Amino acid sequence: MAAPKKGRGPAGGQGRPGRSLALILIAMVALTGGMFLADQPTPRLGIDLAGGTSITLEAKAEPGQESAINKTNMDTAVQIMERRVNGLGVSEAEVQTQGDRNIIVNIPKGTNSAQAREQVGTTAKLYFRPVLTVAQGTPTPAPSASSSDKASPSATPSASASDKASSPSAKPSASATTQGRAVTGALKADSTPTPKASTTPEASSTPTASAEEQAAAADLQKKFEALDCSSKASRSKASQGTKATDTVVACEQDGSAKYVLGPAEVDGTDVDSAKAAINQQTGQWIVQMEFTGGGAKKFHTTTGKLAQQQSPQNQFAIALDGEVVSAPSVSTALSANAEISGSFDQQSAEELANVLSYGALPLSFQEQSVTTVTAALGGEQLRAGLIAGAIGLALVVIYLVAYYRGLAFIALLSLLVSGILTYTIMSLLGPAIGFALNLPAVCGAIVAIGITADSFIVYFERIRDEIREGRTLRPAVERAWPRARRTILVSDFVSFLAAAVLFVVTVGKVQGFAFTLGLTTLLDVVVVFLFTKPVMTLMARTKFFASGHPWSGLDPKRLGAKPPLRRSRRVNAPTDPKEA
Repeated sequence: MAAPKKGRGPAGGQGRPGRSLALILIAMVALTGGMFLADQPTPRLGIDLAGGTSITLEAKAEPGQESAINKTNMDTAVQIMERRVNGLGVSEAEVQTQGDRNIIVNIPKGTNSAQAREQVGTTAKLYFRPVLTVAQGTPTPAPSASSSDKASPSATPSASASDKASSPSAKPSASATTQGRAVTGALKADSTPTPKASTTPEASSTPTASAEEQAAAADLQKKFEALDCSSKASRSKASQGTKATDTVVACEQDGSAKYVLGPAEVDGTDVDSAKAAINQQTGQWIVQMEFTGGGAKKFHTTTGKLAQQQSPQNQFAIALDGEVVSAPSVSTALSANAEISGSFDQQSAEELANVLSYGALPLSFQEQSVTTVTAALGGEQLRAGLIAGAIGLALVVIYLVAYYRGLAFIALLSLLVSGILTYTIMSLLGPAIGFALNLPAVCGAIVAIGITADSFIVYFERIRDEIREGRTLRPAVERAWPRARRTILVSDFVSFLAAAVLFVVTVGKVQGFAFTLGLTTLLDVVVVFLFTKPVMTLMARTKFFASGHPWSGLDPKRLGAKPPLRRSRRVNAPTDPKEA
């Protein structure tokens, strides 16, 4: 039996290059089809190319707490703002500090950019406060002296003010809206039954109240009666300067109602997570909340107290930055899981869940400037970058044609495949992970042209070296591949490692450059292995390349090839007649 001849196996795919080409063709068709099915035929553009809004926020600290403006709190604020805008689906929003007190927020033009602007600087001091009194959001007549005498340390308004609060219907009706959307709803108990708390709320009136306490209560009553919730400025100032332990006055976010709220029983840090969902029974949007261990205990105790009261004292106000987002009534003690239901739509439910999930900023921020960024300047820079890229590509093509001649055809086909893969993947990454193409990312794609061309050159030179050694084209293609493959993998690994480090240690737009560079480096490996090498194997079987045509780029004479390698073997004359 003859021994198997070496070098005849399908090493490097020489036996069936069509499989690799079919695989990459299927991938290209699938990516292109997915791009159009996702209705994303072009990559998303960043703020420098598509335009958007740039906001400058200045950190403010409470009086006597200037030390709170420090690097730790500023970095925490940046992280919370980034999570908020990303939670709203805003792509490539850039949040970074500037100096010691300022934060710059760049929000690209998009569907949710307006909502992101509303929430990005929101302090989000979230408190769950018991409702003591509620009335219409307009000023009410001054109370009589007798009702003023009845004011208590708990700052419950007098009977006359309470009478104007529409009694059992004192809580805002389902038609009350927040920014045009209804938010008043009922907190629903968790499916696991929980016992009602046996404790009863403290009395709202203390007969032995001191003169100082009575004066404070009377002052709060005057504020409540004079409070006008019709303007945004008055709503935001209603509870400024107050603490969580204070009894406060507050407005409904749409100004339809005003409240007297007791000290906070639960705060935003006690909420572990929140998400918008659809109630499967009613088909309405709700906000589901889950509390931390300590928060669940406080929430259970407080709702147990409220459940024993009459309206409106059985209401539980969710106050965000001093404004009441929702004031649901409580009928039973609630556990660690609860939901807010009402006249939500998807947008309002997601906005509330977004704020509840991403917590409170450690500082308050004041909007210093808002600048609308047009895409005109970015468009000019993009055109300049594309022109530079086209010039660079043209020079690469000229070099390939002049030096490699027919091999330039294979290189250009490989560049075209790499470009198609890069473009389709960038388009799909927009809706998938929020990737947005900015100017640095374009620069990364242009730099990748050189990296990809370098891989082709390494392989072509290895083939030419084999031909110089006297080998014919087909074995030269296969013998050159292992050596070229190692060089290409090492080179691409170094480029990818540099891109990964740059992506990790930088922020903002530089990450776009690093991401694109890393992506195109990976695609270079895919294209060289699944397209360039199989195509080169097929071309080696054609007469044009195999015969060493002068325009093939593989002419042995032009390359200075040595005589063909021949294995010489010494033959001795037979000494035995039987061997003759």
